Amino acid sequence: MAPIVFGAIAGWQSVLLCLLFACIYVGSLYIWTDALHKNRDDPVTIKRRFMSVGVISVIIPLLLRCFGTYSESEEAHDLVVWLGVRFHGFLPALLFPLVLTMILFLGPLGLHYMDGVFRIYLEPRYWTNSLQNLTWIRNHIVAPFSEEFIFRACMLPLLVPCFGEGYSVFICPLFFGVAHIHHMIDRVIQGQQKVGDAIKQTGFQMFYTTMFGAYSAFLFLRTGHLIAPVIAHSFCNHMGFPSFKEALGYPKPTRSKLVTCFVMGLLLWIVLVFPVTSPFLYANDVYSL
Repeated sequence: MAPIVFGAIAGWQSVLLCLLFACIYVGSLYIWTDALHKNRDDPVTIKRRFMSVGVISVIIPLLLRCFGTYSESEEAHDLVVWLGVRFHGFLPALLFPLVLTMILFLGPLGLHYMDGVFRIYLEPRYWTNSLQNLTWIRNHIVAPFSEEFIFRACMLPLLVPCFGEGYSVFICPLFFGVAHIHHMIDRVIQGQQKVGDAIKQTGFQMFYTTMFGAYSAFLFLRTGHLIAPVIAHSFCNHMGFPSFKEALGYPKPTRSKLVTCFVMGLLLWIVLVFPVTSPFLYANDVYSL
């Protein structure tokens, strides 16, 4: 592949392109005739959506390539490198962001320990059953990869030249948050929730997916590797939103220990987030956040 650079388009054009990518991604989930009336956890629906995101994961990079300009400068890279697919620094990108994210989730991990969930992870049957479960595969493999690939790897090369790394961290996740509105449509049409309840739940979902999206974009730009946000995304999908209410429901002294885990996890994450994501550790010469 010939080395290319991005930045030949205006900021508003890059935003419109990112919006187009988001619409293509979400739209691909509903191209099937009965998509609106089938539950998203139905095996047929899951398989169809696997095919949809597989196809658009090929189409969107081709669209992205159309806006790159051939160059021999030091800032130029092959398209796959812009997309975060590199060999150098791969192992640190696979491990360090995951450990960093686990530190942030120290409180929820403490809850898992108290609830006895950790014992399940030591059973081979848990993993064999999970790898045969389409919902588990979607939540832990296909969704993290496809969403990070489209909403981070394919959007940030367009946004960064126009807005810089710092602003792009906060602009990029807006498309990711808005893309989750389609869950509200699913719930209402399928009669799972009333409109008001669906709006409230979707609004909250948009908020925390946007927050995670900023963290994910940060990981991508700091490491220059797609695997970094993918592995963090998979872990967060597994953990779900932290259950603060459950932690506070324990009696003392267990409750105090759990609260300490939540606080210590956040403080340690704040201290470690920049050293652990230093571009030097990942041989990242693509982005410079």
